[in-house]
Amino acid sequence: MEKKIQEILEKHLKWLRNEAGGERANLGGANLDGANLGGVNLRSANLYGANLRSANLGGVNLDGANLDGANLDGANLDGANLGGANLDGANLDGANLDGANLGGANLDGAKNLFYRPDLEIIKHCTGKIRAWKYVKADGSNPYNQFSEKYEVGKTYIENNFNADEHQNCGAGFNVATLCWCYHDSKNTENQYLEIEFTAKDIVAIPYTTDGKFRVKKIKILRRITRKEAEELLKIEKGAHK
Repeated sequence: MEKKIQEILEKHLKWLRNEAGGERANLGGANLDGANLGGVNLRSANLYGANLRSANLGGVNLDGANLDGANLDGANLDGANLGGANLDGANLDGANLDGANLGGANLDGAKNLFYRPDLEIIKHCTGKIRAWKYVKADGSNPYNQFSEKYEVGKTYIENNFNADEHQNCGAGFNVATLCWCYHDSKNTENQYLEIEFTAKDIVAIPYTTDGKFRVKKIKILRRITRKEAEELLKIEKGAHK
């Protein structure tokens, strides 16, 4: 990282702490193409029109930052806090927003968000809708060791759900296609649940979703192994040729 940028970041941190010599970071129009800013605290910083193409902003605190017109093409924003940030006119083409907090962010005019209008359609479906979620071999949530084990034939309801579509992950039942679940799961012991719900059970289709969305009520129809999922996906692939 260039010495000048490092000095700006150090002064900004002092500014946030109300320390002597502190100064709010003014990186408006700065060329930060490919810069590694992972974990940096840029809360309330000015990044108006900055070039952040392919920059690493993983875990960065951009709460309240001004990113109006910034170029975030291909930037890594995994786990970044963009709460209250101004992204008006920002270019988010190819940006990784997995796990990013967009609560309260201004997305008006933001370009190339990974918003999925094809998923939005299911909000208007009538009748039963089917999707999938993956679990550990014992039927429990892979991200919560204390979660209830899902059983085939049972219906589950989550009343404490997160309906904020600015947030990719949140409380509720996170579901997707079998293909998405298969590629997102890493453990060869993972199993896959075919679930059923209705349009009124959908609580959030995040603006930056890559295919996952949240529902508040699901019925478990069946459970299949990873090997069975592979076979099913082959059949589906062949059916679409």
